Amino acid sequence: MKAIQILGEKSVTVIEKEKPQLQSGEVLVKIKYVGFCGSDLNTFLGKNPMVKLPVIPGHEIGAVVEAVGDGVPASIKPGAACTVNPYTNCGYCPSCRNGRPNACQFNQTFGVQRNGAMSDYIAVPWQKVIVDEAISPRDFAFVEPMSVGFHAVSRAEVTDLDVVLVIGCGMIGLGAVVRAALRGARVIAMDMDDEKLNLAKKLGASYTVNSKTENVHEKLQSLTNNFGPDVVVEAVGAPITYQTAINEVAFTGRVVCIGYAKIEIAFETKYFVQKELDIRGSRNAMPEDFRAVMEYMKRGTCPVDELISGIFQPEEAQAALEKWAENPAKVFRMLVEF
Repeated sequence: MKAIQILGEKSVTVIEKEKPQLQSGEVLVKIKYVGFCGSDLNTFLGKNPMVKLPVIPGHEIGAVVEAVGDGVPASIKPGAACTVNPYTNCGYCPSCRNGRPNACQFNQTFGVQRNGAMSDYIAVPWQKVIVDEAISPRDFAFVEPMSVGFHAVSRAEVTDLDVVLVIGCGMIGLGAVVRAALRGARVIAMDMDDEKLNLAKKLGASYTVNSKTENVHEKLQSLTNNFGPDVVVEAVGAPITYQTAINEVAFTGRVVCIGYAKIEIAFETKYFVQKELDIRGSRNAMPEDFRAVMEYMKRGTCPVDELISGIFQPEEAQAALEKWAENPAKVFRMLVEF
């Protein structure tokens, strides 16, 4: 079977592998679509410190159940459209003991610490397979990245009383926009690209701020009666966006960090105390976040076609990543079709 492999910096190839042998308790999954995400791009650019090379990338999965092994529940049937939870959890670290396996200390995510899903088939424990006949394999490829944004909104405990600023309107940030809007919050989307901001409005943002062309502080003050947003979701991972989150959030507000910067950042730490801020990290997603995204997708209101920046064959993976690297601000999601 075919598989895409990142060999090193800016080096991608297609290899031949043996088709997985189905074991007891496992599901053989036929891959249909896999999305390239930011971690895959960083791996391609040599900027992912967590990756183990060479690696088969991919954890945003749209697939079909091919076969099931012994001991698999009858609810998982061959032919069913599905996605796969791409994280592992050990069951005994502090995160797992505290009921937050998404942040497992020893997590191994597909395509980062272990080989991912960019191949014709994968075999996975049945507990990681999520089926729903009402969602197409293509649309299933958007469930995992959007669930990361959904989880950040859960971490922020967003309610209908909140004004929520989402910094960064890539796929994960857009997921946060959707979830905050579904919870009844007033959502402000911030990005440097008007195309992304227009899409954020379609997905539920009430207001937008172009940080390249507008005065961010003045705009946010005018939109919040000079209070600042109650919640800021940082979905970029740059020094300036981290600092903006702390500087602009309201007193006693909540800041949730999804992106992580590659360098150290200097903060006005007096704001941590003066504002009595809650500053929270957000990692991966929980099963309930996957379910929430799936329910949203089944509404039929998500403009999935507008989220797709291109669909590529495995042999075009190198070109796809090069295209993304040349103009990252213009890419939502690139899908590889198997």
